[in-house]
Amino acid sequence: MNRTDRLQAIITQLQSKKIVKAQEIADRFSISLRTVYRDIRALEEAGIPIGAEAGIGYFLQEDYHLPPVMFTTTEASALVLAGKLMPFLSDNKVNRSYQDAIIKVRSVLKTTEKEQLEKIDSCMNVLHFEHDDKKCESIFINDIQSALINQEVLQIKYFAKYNQTTAMREIEPISLLYYGMSWHLITWCRLREEFRDFRLDRIKAVEHTDRYYNRDLKKDFEQYIVMVEKSMTFNKITIKTDAETANSIFDSKYWYGFISEEKSGDYTTMQFNNPDLNGFANWVINMGCGVDIVDSNELKDIIEEKLNKLFTKYQTGA
Repeated sequence: MNRTDRLQAIITQLQSKKIVKAQEIADRFSISLRTVYRDIRALEEAGIPIGAEAGIGYFLQEDYHLPPVMFTTTEASALVLAGKLMPFLSDNKVNRSYQDAIIKVRSVLKTTEKEQLEKIDSCMNVLHFEHDDKKCESIFINDIQSALINQEVLQIKYFAKYNQTTAMREIEPISLLYYGMSWHLITWCRLREEFRDFRLDRIKAVEHTDRYYNRDLKKDFEQYIVMVEKSMTFNKITIKTDAETANSIFDSKYWYGFISEEKSGDYTTMQFNNPDLNGFANWVINMGCGVDIVDSNELKDIIEEKLNKLFTKYQTGA
């Protein structure tokens, strides 16, 4: 990106937030802080009214209005790609809102850009083999986002799978997380008086209370992550695989705490940090003879026990 384009992009970035830190600009464009300072000074000399709060960041004066933002074809294509994934990463309600936003993006493109975008759109698809009736009309993402913005206490009706019961909970939302193929709401539960993790697809109803709480959401979320890390015991595991097995687990290894790997001849040595030896053992068994456990006798014992039970089951026909 040349400097002229970067300066224009910095103006757009300043418009995107109340205050933008110099480091954020440096990280976005892979430039030094010194270059950021020079760019900001150049924009000020060009008459752009940029304000600054010492030690915090930069902002545009409220009375300064930029012309409508125009999207490049590459940027618009990225939004179309995100739109293909949106139905599978949210609910029907959020997806409809996103598709409405994409229509507005298309409306500001030139005719040739619209044609290019339509071609890209027709060439990209996401295959999903679950029945459509499994898709939730709403998993309350909009309600939760609103509560996070306003720091509003919510009343939720939640189905607990472990005991098959539904109960009402009064919660203080802290963060939305996507992991394990599901959205999760991290909260402070007023009933339990501790952090709780609620899966959105198990929330049956949400009620706004018009009551509010005072929390540092970023700090509380960091505290929650520390608590989770302390509660989990991670096992360092080293395995050695042949080339065929290494290729077959190229993607799945990231689900099991993959850290690093080193290739030597026809073999690959992989390092993992995993909290669940039982689940890891099931994964290793699927690899058959293409894997060796290098340094975990406990994992070897678990695998041996599982294989003995499997052998006994099919030997006796039980």
